Amino acid sequence: MPFTARAGARRLDAARSLQNAALPMAVTETPGCDFGSPAPEFNLPGVDDRNWSLADCRGARGTLVMFICNHCPFVKAVQDKLVRDARDLAALGVTSVAIMPNDFVKYPEDSFANMKRVAERLHYPFPYLLDESQAVARAYGAVCTPDFFGFNAGLELQYRGRMDSTSPGRPGPPDVQRELFEAMRQVAETGKAPAKQIPSMGCSIKWRD
Repeated sequence: MPFTARAGARRLDAARSLQNAALPMAVTETPGCDFGSPAPEFNLPGVDDRNWSLADCRGARGTLVMFICNHCPFVKAVQDKLVRDARDLAALGVTSVAIMPNDFVKYPEDSFANMKRVAERLHYPFPYLLDESQAVARAYGAVCTPDFFGFNAGLELQYRGRMDSTSPGRPGPPDVQRELFEAMRQVAETGKAPAKQIPSMGCSIKWRD
């Protein structure tokens, strides 16, 4: 099946899953990877009550910046895998950081207090930061949750794909291909990710008016 047809089928399946679950969410796909683009700086408050900068989060062999939230069913579907992959990548010299970009006034499940609860309940092994102004999400060009930005040791973008084929209501087999992990392992080893990447899919970022 051609790539465009596969992408359309994925969108249709995801929309049906959300409809069946009575979740009126706007489904969005990430654009392609702009290979080599630099990681924008940030300095944001974390759920551990300290501020984190890009330099604080930078890994010796790579850095994974994830835009996630608490309420999105696409994020909820992969939360355990976020923890697993972040821990496995840390062993390879790739550090991870998660940023919550949504308007939490309109979506109170994404409030800072709830961010703390989620991070504690799931034992997030990475900083979980609040982008209250949404300036960092705009600087990165983030469009949905989850949206993954994988950088090499030089903070050059190499990965803008999905975690794996998991989506709400479709957990996939236990041995589902770990696309993000495998790509970032290659980044740690070679500085470059595979050219072929499948976009991440999720709820659109909830921008302020």
